[in-house]
Amino acid sequence: MADKRKTNSEKKQKSQAATLKKVIRRLGRYRIFLVFSILLATVSVALTLYIPKLTGHAVDYVIGKGEVNFPGVIQVMIQIGVCTLITALAQWLMNVCNNKMTYQMVQDIRNEAFHKIEQLPLKYIDGHPYGDVVSRVIADVDQFSDGLLMGFTQLFTGIATIVGTFCFMLSVNVSITFVVVLITPVSFVVANFIAKRTFRMFRLQSEIRGEQTGLIDEMIGNQKVVQAFGRGEDATERFDEVNKRLQDASLRATFFSSITNPATRFVNSLVYTGVGITGAFAVVRGAMSVGQLSSFLSYANQYTKPFNEISGVVTEFQNAIACAQRVFTLIDEEPQIPEPENAVHLTDIDGNVKIEDVSFSYLPEQHLIEDFNLEVKPGQRIAIVGPTGCGKTTLINLLMRFYDVNAGSIKVDDIDIREMTRKSLRAGYGMVLQETWLKTGTIRENIAMGRPDATEEEIVEAAKASHIHNYIRRLPKGYDTWITEDGGGLSQGQKQLLCIARVMLCRPPMLILDEATSSIDTRTEIKIQQAFAKLMEGRTTFIVAHRLSTIREADVILVMKDGKIIEQGNHEVLMKKEGFYHHLYESQFQCRIRYDAR
Repeated sequence: MADKRKTNSEKKQKSQAATLKKVIRRLGRYRIFLVFSILLATVSVALTLYIPKLTGHAVDYVIGKGEVNFPGVIQVMIQIGVCTLITALAQWLMNVCNNKMTYQMVQDIRNEAFHKIEQLPLKYIDGHPYGDVVSRVIADVDQFSDGLLMGFTQLFTGIATIVGTFCFMLSVNVSITFVVVLITPVSFVVANFIAKRTFRMFRLQSEIRGEQTGLIDEMIGNQKVVQAFGRGEDATERFDEVNKRLQDASLRATFFSSITNPATRFVNSLVYTGVGITGAFAVVRGAMSVGQLSSFLSYANQYTKPFNEISGVVTEFQNAIACAQRVFTLIDEEPQIPEPENAVHLTDIDGNVKIEDVSFSYLPEQHLIEDFNLEVKPGQRIAIVGPTGCGKTTLINLLMRFYDVNAGSIKVDDIDIREMTRKSLRAGYGMVLQETWLKTGTIRENIAMGRPDATEEEIVEAAKASHIHNYIRRLPKGYDTWITEDGGGLSQGQKQLLCIARVMLCRPPMLILDEATSSIDTRTEIKIQQAFAKLMEGRTTFIVAHRLSTIREADVILVMKDGKIIEQGNHEVLMKKEGFYHHLYESQFQCRIRYDAR
C-alpha cells in the first residue's frame, strides 16, 4: 500500500512538473514582457528598500532636544518623496506588463483549446459531457489566469524583495543578518508542507466543478423533459450530491490554503523578535546606532513579508496548475487522423459510392457493423431502415467520415475517402438531421449558412421550396428576424423546415436525410416529400427513416439488423418477400390505423 501511494505521489509530481514546463514554454513567447516585468520589479524593490535606510538617517539626525539637523531631515524627506514616485511608476508599468503577458497567454491557451476541439474526433466529444469540456475551456482557464496574474504580480517582487533586503541588512549589520537567515527557513518548510497537500485538493475541486457544470448544462438543456417526467426532485438530488462533494473538496482546499498565512506570520514574528532583542543589545554595546536599528527592524519586517505573499502565491499557483493540467489534457488529446499531404480535393462529384468489406465498432469488444458491402450508383435513392441500434446513424457517420472504419473502405467516385480532404468530402453532402441546429443570427443567415454568397432571390426560392416562406413573411422583420440557437419561438417543425431550406439552397451532389421529416405534420410532410423528390433528381441520396411510408419511392431499401444488411430491394420486392421489412411495414400500418381510429 505504501509503495502504491509513493508511486501515485511520484506520478502526480511528474504530471505537475510537466504542466509547469508547458506553462513556461508558452511563457517564452512573451519574454520581452517578462524581462521588463523583472527589471521594473527590481527597480521598485530597490527604491522601496532604500527608503528605510533614508529613514534611519533621518532618525540619526534627531540627536536630542534642540539638536535636530533640519536641513538633513528635509533633504532625506525629498529623497524619500522622489523614491516613492519612481516606485509607484515602476509598479504601475510592471502591472501593465504582467496583465498583457497573462491575458495574452490565456487567450492563446483558450484559442488552442478551442481549435483542438475542432480537430478532435467525434468519439471524444461523444465520450465526454459537454459541460465538462466547456468548464475546461472557460472556468479552468479563468482560474489559471487568476493564479498566473497573482504569481507574476507578487512572485517577482517578493523574490527581489528578499534578495535586496538581505543585501541591505548585510550592509547594516552582518551578525543580526545571520539571525534572520537562520530563522527564515522555517517558512519554507511550512509553505512546502501545505503546498504538497493543496495541489491534490484543488485538482479534485476543478474536476468536481467540471462535473457540476456538465450536470447544470444537461438539466437546463433538457428542462422540458425533466419537468414532463417529474424528475425535478431527482435532478435536485443529483445536484445536491455533486454540490456537497464540491463543498467538501473546496473546504479542504480552502482550509489548507488558509493556514498558510497564519503559519508564516508566526515565523515572521519570531524573526522580528530575534532582530529586536539582538539589535537592542548591539545598540547598548555601541555596535550600531538607533537609526540603524530602526532601519534593520524595517528590513526584517520587509524581509519576512514576501514569504507570506509567496506562500499565498504558491497556494494559488497550485490551484492554477491544477486547472492548467485539465486544459492541457484536452489540448494534448490525440486529434483526428490527419489528412495525407497529397489529399484529393473533390470538385465535380458524380455520386458513386462504394462500401467494401467495412467493419466498425465504437468499442472493440462490442461488434456493430461487420463485412458491410454496398454499391450506390449516381442518382440512386438509398433508404436505410431497421430497428434502433442496428447501425443506421453509424453508417451515416462513416459516410461523412466522422468516424473512420476499422476495416474495409468507403469510396466516393472510386477514391477512398481517407485519401481526400474532409472538407471537400463533407461539402459534397447536404445533411438534414432529426436534431435541428440553428445559429444565433437572422433567418436569412441561417438559410444561407452553406452559401453565404447566395442572392436574395435564391434564398427566397429555397424557402418557398421547403414551405417555410409564408411563415417567414408573416414575421415582423421577415428574413431579418433574429433567432437564437434554440430557435426562439419557432416550432420544431419550423426549425427543421429552415434546415431543409438550407440544404435546398446549397444543392449538393449527394444528400443525407436522417429522419428529415420526423417533426413535421402529415400535410406538410407530403409537400416536403414533393420538394425532396425535385431536389433528389440526379443526386445520390441516403435516407434514414423509421416512418416507412416516406421511403416507398426509394430505388433501393436496405434493411439492417445488428449491423448487417439482411434484406435489399425496392418496396414492392421487399413486401412480396414477406420478410423483416414486410413485418416492420405492416406493424407501422396497423399502428397507424389504430391511432387514426381513436
